Amino acid sequence: MRITPLVVGPLQANCWLVADERSGEAVLVDPGDEGERIARAVRDAGVTLTAIWLTHAHFDHVGGIASLFHAGFVVPIHLHPDDRPLYERATESGAMFGVRVDAPPPPDQVLAAGQELRVGRHAFNVVHTPGHAPGHVIFVGDGVALTGDLLFAGSIGRTDLPLANPAAMASSLERVAALPDETVVHPGHGPSTTIGRERATNPFLNGVARVVGA
Repeated sequence: MRITPLVVGPLQANCWLVADERSGEAVLVDPGDEGERIARAVRDAGVTLTAIWLTHAHFDHVGGIASLFHAGFVVPIHLHPDDRPLYERATESGAMFGVRVDAPPPPDQVLAAGQELRVGRHAFNVVHTPGHAPGHVIFVGDGVALTGDLLFAGSIGRTDLPLANPAAMASSLERVAALPDETVVHPGHGPSTTIGRERATNPFLNGVARVVGA
């Protein structure tokens, strides 16, 4: 499996290209902006894009989907239904931050806790991790966790945004902290890390800090 980051947009969000090198199948996780650039990266990688997986629907994680479709990558969009209201307001939310977001096409695949998704030979489990957003999920498989805006290197996602829930965030962090130490974390912003490193050094996982309002 090859996982390639693309840092996109003014909020420097991570879009992840996850590919099975044997079959050439690939998915995009959170194509948040610069859809034409992401499309070029997919073509340059020589892979066949089969799906878009969304950890959540904030505008900086969905803003590149429309231009990806315009570039010819019309593939199923997977989203947890609890984030549909955020998805449908992506253009309006982006405008509040001065970011133009073309309205993304409607999602056509529903994500659910415990669901298994595949990229070629590689399986990922969908884990519902609300808090930063009500329909936030992470994708866990093959020693990797794509954590969106749940967990970052040294920090966590915000819980002061509309529809955020600090108590749910605290529970979701406990869930991700229970993954094996060697699990590689590919977050929605910033560098990759491991669960073991975050359990040892991240104040929100080692007990030094707590989620405000939880």
